[in-house]
Amino acid sequence: MTFTADLIEKFNKQITLELEASMVYRQLAIAADAQDLSGMAEWLRHQADEEIVHANKFIDHVVDRGGDARIGAIAAPGVDSELTPVQIFDAALKHEQKVSEAIRELYRACDAAGDLSSRPLLNWFLEEQIEEEATVGEIRGQLERVGDDGSGVLRIDARLAQRPAETTENEA
Repeated sequence: MTFTADLIEKFNKQITLELEASMVYRQLAIAADAQDLSGMAEWLRHQADEEIVHANKFIDHVVDRGGDARIGAIAAPGVDSELTPVQIFDAALKHEQKVSEAIRELYRACDAAGDLSSRPLLNWFLEEQIEEEATVGEIRGQLERVGDDGSGVLRIDARLAQRPAETTENEA
């Protein structure tokens, strides 16, 4: 089955949303860096790179199927630069939930159109989003638990700095 124009447009919206997620994570990294939370900032920058990998997966899928992959307009992230660590990860979780719902909607659209060829990719993303939300939610929960305890925040910051580096061309 070849892509319909409608499905190509929906995939292109998802590509744009993945790149928007990268920008949100980069802005959140700036907010963490401004508070001298370099481990959190590094973790958030790695997450931003992973979102580019996700966009690339969608781009490759569209192009491999003969579609015209396009990036739409991406607005500047509406992220306050003076967020607390809990608020930083709350914003990240909310954006992950937005991405998760968009992927579920894309899955429904492909299913309704009888596009079985997109299922493997979308199944991978459904699993990935469960992991993304769980990870960000766990970090948020730990930060909420330590509250204003500076040593607790710094321990979490140090742990997050241990995330292995990846590039935007790695498989996520």
